[in-house]
Amino acid sequence: MKDLVVITGCSSGIGHAIAIEFAKKGYQVIAGARRLDAMKDLTSYEIEIVKLDVTSIDDVLSLKKLIETKYDGKIKYLYNNAGQPCQLPAAEVGDEDVAKCFEVNVYGCIRVTRELMDFVIKTKGTIGYTGSVAALAPIPFLSVYSASKAAIHAYADTLAFELEPFGVKVINVVTGGVKTGISDDRPLAPNTRYQGEGFKEILDKREEMKNTDSMSPKDYGLSVIRDFENSKLGTVHYYRGTSAGAVKFVARLPRFLLKKILHGLFGTGKLWSTLENMYSEA
Repeated sequence: MKDLVVITGCSSGIGHAIAIEFAKKGYQVIAGARRLDAMKDLTSYEIEIVKLDVTSIDDVLSLKKLIETKYDGKIKYLYNNAGQPCQLPAAEVGDEDVAKCFEVNVYGCIRVTRELMDFVIKTKGTIGYTGSVAALAPIPFLSVYSASKAAIHAYADTLAFELEPFGVKVINVVTGGVKTGISDDRPLAPNTRYQGEGFKEILDKREEMKNTDSMSPKDYGLSVIRDFENSKLGTVHYYRGTSAGAVKFVARLPRFLLKKILHGLFGTGKLWSTLENMYSEA
């Protein structure tokens, strides 16, 4: 029987591409996502597609039963990739949006890991997570998303320590720029505190960054597959995607230097000055 790989969040982007590349390398792949129709093309690679909403314990338990009955209860690689964006100022994120982000990015990963962990222990395999450079640096308007990814970074670190006695490796892929086509285009609230001179520059910069020379999902996927195959006990964080390594370095700089770099990258400098002037006169 081929080694089994289970991947969440395969309807598009990273998960979709990695499922294909694992299948091309001869692995048996189960690809999960909320929408089956978005994964239909994966079946041409002999990938088994399953409805998997990581926020639903019923979906997770259904997947667990499938693996027990059809795949001898063994998983070589489990990749928790499903994710939920949230790009809004901290002061404007409602409880529902916070809950949705954490339910997918944190609780979903924990839920899937807990229920499928025994299958990975059987093979002394590897459990992986899609982390983010947003967990390392204070990227404006990503406070909730960044917090969710920072939680997973910490979870992966501790999980790796706890699973060492069982020979199970844990990797957290700290992800930079990848052309996934996934973004959060919700506008700021009409009464946002951040409306003012320089606001348009931020929106323009955001649009420009979507079109930057980010890594393709295929190339990213191939690098992540190598990380799974070469994973070692005690090595947790891998930096993949455009600028991931650079952010690792920049995040360690003194805060005044870090802020200068972030203002330049995200076009926030002008608006920040506008707001400082407005509120200094209030």
